[in-house]
Amino acid sequence: MRKTILYLFAAAAIIMVFAFNKTDSTHNKAIYIATNGNDQNDGTISKPFRTLKKAASKAKAGTTVYIKEGIYKEKLIVKYSGTKSKPITFKAYNQGKVVLTGEDVKNVEGDTSLVNIENKNYITISGLIIQDLTTNLTNETVIGMYVTGSSSHITLENNIVRKIETHAEDGNAHGIAIYGTGPMKDIHIKNNTIEDLKLGWSESLVLNGNIDGFHVENNVVRRNDNIGIDLIGHEGISNDPKADYVRNGIVKNNEVYEISSYGNPAYGEEYNAGGIYVDGGKSITIKKNTVYNSDIGIEATSEHAKQYADNIQITENIVYNNHYTGISIGGYDEDRGGTINSSITKNIIYRNDTKGLAGGQLQLQHDIKNNVIARNILTAGLSRIFIANYFTTNQDNVLTRNVFHKEKGKTGLWVWKEDELTSFQKFKHASTSDSQSRYLDPMFENETNYDFSLKKESPAINIIE
Repeated sequence: MRKTILYLFAAAAIIMVFAFNKTDSTHNKAIYIATNGNDQNDGTISKPFRTLKKAASKAKAGTTVYIKEGIYKEKLIVKYSGTKSKPITFKAYNQGKVVLTGEDVKNVEGDTSLVNIENKNYITISGLIIQDLTTNLTNETVIGMYVTGSSSHITLENNIVRKIETHAEDGNAHGIAIYGTGPMKDIHIKNNTIEDLKLGWSESLVLNGNIDGFHVENNVVRRNDNIGIDLIGHEGISNDPKADYVRNGIVKNNEVYEISSYGNPAYGEEYNAGGIYVDGGKSITIKKNTVYNSDIGIEATSEHAKQYADNIQITENIVYNNHYTGISIGGYDEDRGGTINSSITKNIIYRNDTKGLAGGQLQLQHDIKNNVIARNILTAGLSRIFIANYFTTNQDNVLTRNVFHKEKGKTGLWVWKEDELTSFQKFKHASTSDSQSRYLDPMFENETNYDFSLKKESPAINIIE
């Protein structure tokens, strides 16, 4: 009797091991693609498929698609969703150079993208180079990577997106576009490079519509002719007007540079492009980014009247050598919305307004209220303007413990509610900036090399910490 029981236990154990291995195998299914493959193959490493289309048709929950090195002249359209325990991943095999090129894609009206994820969940795209998609049509928007519908739990990582271009005078293009027409959440865009784009009226990396929860981290965005990173609301993208805004996310540790609309046919000779721009987004943290040689370093407002950038935390960023201004909040005219309940804290804002456009280091525009500006260090540029406030609609804002860089033989200029003030004391009185704000030399470690750490004897340390 005991022997029979032992045999039964042993048989049950074998069945359980077999079942576990079968489940594990399903969860870790791998598909391979190669330029010398064949879609009649079985998609194994030794007999890979040839096309992304074939692999996508087979990539169901729990699949990793490994794309071997080479040039693929086709689109990647994701066909199925993964699940939390069985995501779907498309990635470069062994970190090889995998290029998806749009050089043979013909102009057609509507949205054209090289990577498309629509109404899909738990998808990762990793390690691809997406490039060379262009249009001459005004009514075509070309996009490197496009996520839309109600897609959630999406990760775009370690990709390079470049040379996505519109050549139409009133055209549109995006490097990476996330459009929440339905509800989206858990969007991760990290460690990508987005470069050398011709965007028309549009943006390099944009999140727009009903997106609740996101991370945009450790990306390089550079050499593009319109906005770098954009977080948008109230443009009619979402099917639910009450949820038509990007919210509850973080933009962190990105390097953004050479973002300028100057020479873009849609803008002509205007310096309007923000490196990082919140346009109607809410509850967003912009932290530890470096933005330089762009038109506007960081901007938070809403372009739509009676709408606001709300609860935006702009903190610990380094913003320098930008053409128009360093950090800007509020609407650019009285027909726009504004900025409320937000903060600008612990930023280095250094020698912006390089084109002498009177934007200064910190620009305070129309309809700003209940904002805190604290513990920043501002160094004036050639215009000598620290704060540019050419509107009288600011109210209930707090300025405290800021350091304005005093330089030997140079004067400073503060513009407050249209009044130009050449005295720091007069500025403090007019703005009710607190007594702990200072006009002094912060003693940077090596500003020539853009090392803005403070020397240990710096008098600014106790003010900003």
